[in-house]
Amino acid sequence: MDARRTPLLTALCLGLALAGAGHAAAAPEKARPEKERKAHPPVTLDDLYTRLKQAGDEAEAKAIATLIERRLGRSGSATADLLSDRARQAMGGNDLPLAVELMDRAVALEPNWSEGWSRRATLFWRLSDSASAIADLQRALVLEPRHFEAWAALGKLYLAQEDKGRALDAFRRAEALYPQWDVLRKAIERLKPEVDGREL
Repeated sequence: MDARRTPLLTALCLGLALAGAGHAAAAPEKARPEKERKAHPPVTLDDLYTRLKQAGDEAEAKAIATLIERRLGRSGSATADLLSDRARQAMGGNDLPLAVELMDRAVALEPNWSEGWSRRATLFWRLSDSASAIADLQRALVLEPRHFEAWAALGKLYLAQEDKGRALDAFRRAEALYPQWDVLRKAIERLKPEVDGREL
């Protein structure tokens, strides 16, 4: 659930007047690249989600998903980001109670940060606290309904509880956002006959 981001586009225009550098008319040409550089708008999160749905293959989709995860991973607060980084380190050292405490502080500081709730859900899952993990994932999805990792994690938690109907629904919601995610497709294929019934 880590994530899973920086602007992608930079202008590459160079001076067009190099061939005619010896002529007086060449000078005005040098102003053109600066104007063209300003013409490219930044790639938005909405743009990335659209591109993720339209990705032609798994490799392209994975690259776009990574960019989305990076965007979601930024809370907008340097302090919350630092707390989250320290929580990750604590989790790596298997100090889960400390990691939860650090993420508690992060989401208290930035309560509208969907990825923060998703990350804390991971910690609760590691602590076998499914109820708290599900609650945090649901909160994350209220804040960012397109958080495909949160949908996938929610599906796994429901599946662990043998709630196959909800698990299938969560996996389908994740797949609608990230159609090229092969793991989701396989999970849906396994669950569909059990939940929807086998086709005759």
